[in-house]
Amino acid sequence: MVAYKSKMVERIRLPARNQRERNLEAAGYNLFNLSSDDVFVDLLTDSGTGAMSDAQWAALIRGDESYAGSRSFAELEDAVMDVMGFSNVVPTHQGRGAENVLYGTLLSADDVALNNTHFDTTRAHVSNQGADPVDCPVAVAHDPDSEEPFKGNFSLERARAVVDEVGANQIPLVIQTITNNSAAGQAVSVENTRRVREFANEIDATFVIDACRFAENAYFVRQREDEFSEATIADIAREQLGYADALVMSGKKDGLVNAGGFVATDDDALFDRCKQRAILYEGFPTYGGMAGRDVAAMAVGLREAVDEAYLEDRIEQVREFGARLAAAGLPVYTPTSGHAVYLDAGALFPHLDPEEFPGQALVCELYREGGVRGVELGSFAFPDTDRPELVRLAVPRRTYHREHFEHVVETAETVLEKRETVTGLELASDPAMPEIRHFTAELEPRSS
Repeated sequence: MVAYKSKMVERIRLPARNQRERNLEAAGYNLFNLSSDDVFVDLLTDSGTGAMSDAQWAALIRGDESYAGSRSFAELEDAVMDVMGFSNVVPTHQGRGAENVLYGTLLSADDVALNNTHFDTTRAHVSNQGADPVDCPVAVAHDPDSEEPFKGNFSLERARAVVDEVGANQIPLVIQTITNNSAAGQAVSVENTRRVREFANEIDATFVIDACRFAENAYFVRQREDEFSEATIADIAREQLGYADALVMSGKKDGLVNAGGFVATDDDALFDRCKQRAILYEGFPTYGGMAGRDVAAMAVGLREAVDEAYLEDRIEQVREFGARLAAAGLPVYTPTSGHAVYLDAGALFPHLDPEEFPGQALVCELYREGGVRGVELGSFAFPDTDRPELVRLAVPRRTYHREHFEHVVETAETVLEKRETVTGLELASDPAMPEIRHFTAELEPRSS
């Protein structure tokens, strides 16, 4: 059942095919370099690209722009306590600002940070501190066809092997990302979170949850974890998050806003350290790089994110999109996540080796054929890591309609029909930080 009606619209257009060809070449075959005006259906990310509710727009108008002691910040504090259960909040301009504040506080050179799977900016922030980001996904995370319900879980077996290798004293930080974006947005069970909490206690490490999509994860927990089949989404979210010492949050996902993030913790000493670092990098602790109106909108958005009608509408839209792509013959990673459909470009283009960037080739072909923008999360985005050649089609919240997804499916069918003629790509430029090269690097068609 659709839970919304439109109160505002935006005109979009599909550029002619020859113009799309020129756009691709001018962008260095990297769709981050495209102008949004040249994109018809934009599935690059769900981060900050959604449509806000009328209640959020009303909060924008009421926002308090005071430099210190903003009323809007008090509203955010209340929302974080009510929805997530944490008393101390350090606002930031977005999620990577929160990563900088928290990981810059907790990590030093030669440390090791464990994560079920580091996302690109998380990996970069850990590396920027001179620390080593180590992924601990469960083995089934790399099987795109498995229907296991919690393929996003943190592997305790892998984590203990790292402890045996480097020693517990080298591991001050354990992170669990929910849902697990770099593992195709897969869900994480509450039971796994409990076990990670116990593991962090064993090695005396700080346990952090990356809570960007905490509400979507809670929805999957209720569907798939018997213990919580009768629980509310709000109760599941509070329990799962409550096992952490601290959270990093991008409000641009399950905060349902276009800007903003925060660190949250009940550890007063950690809160004070984060607050001091945030003053240097983000702003005063009651605005943190955001306008007061954005703080106010996020306070409303956090509450809306755990609304069950919203989540049912959101996740069913993504599920249906994935089912349509699969029915059309595209290799879809299953089960479908809450925020995106992931395509297996390695399976679609078996004639392309990883060094030919099959995922990036698929991204370019989707734009060439239909003006659709997605993002590669394989060997181009994550060099020197053992990950599938995935392409993420992230669905902005409350933004696109059935006709848009039908266009994407038709575009993907066209690519499928010509898949044997698709050629690979090679780097034409390579930025200094490999962890984030996919944001700016340029490519070119591979020489035969």
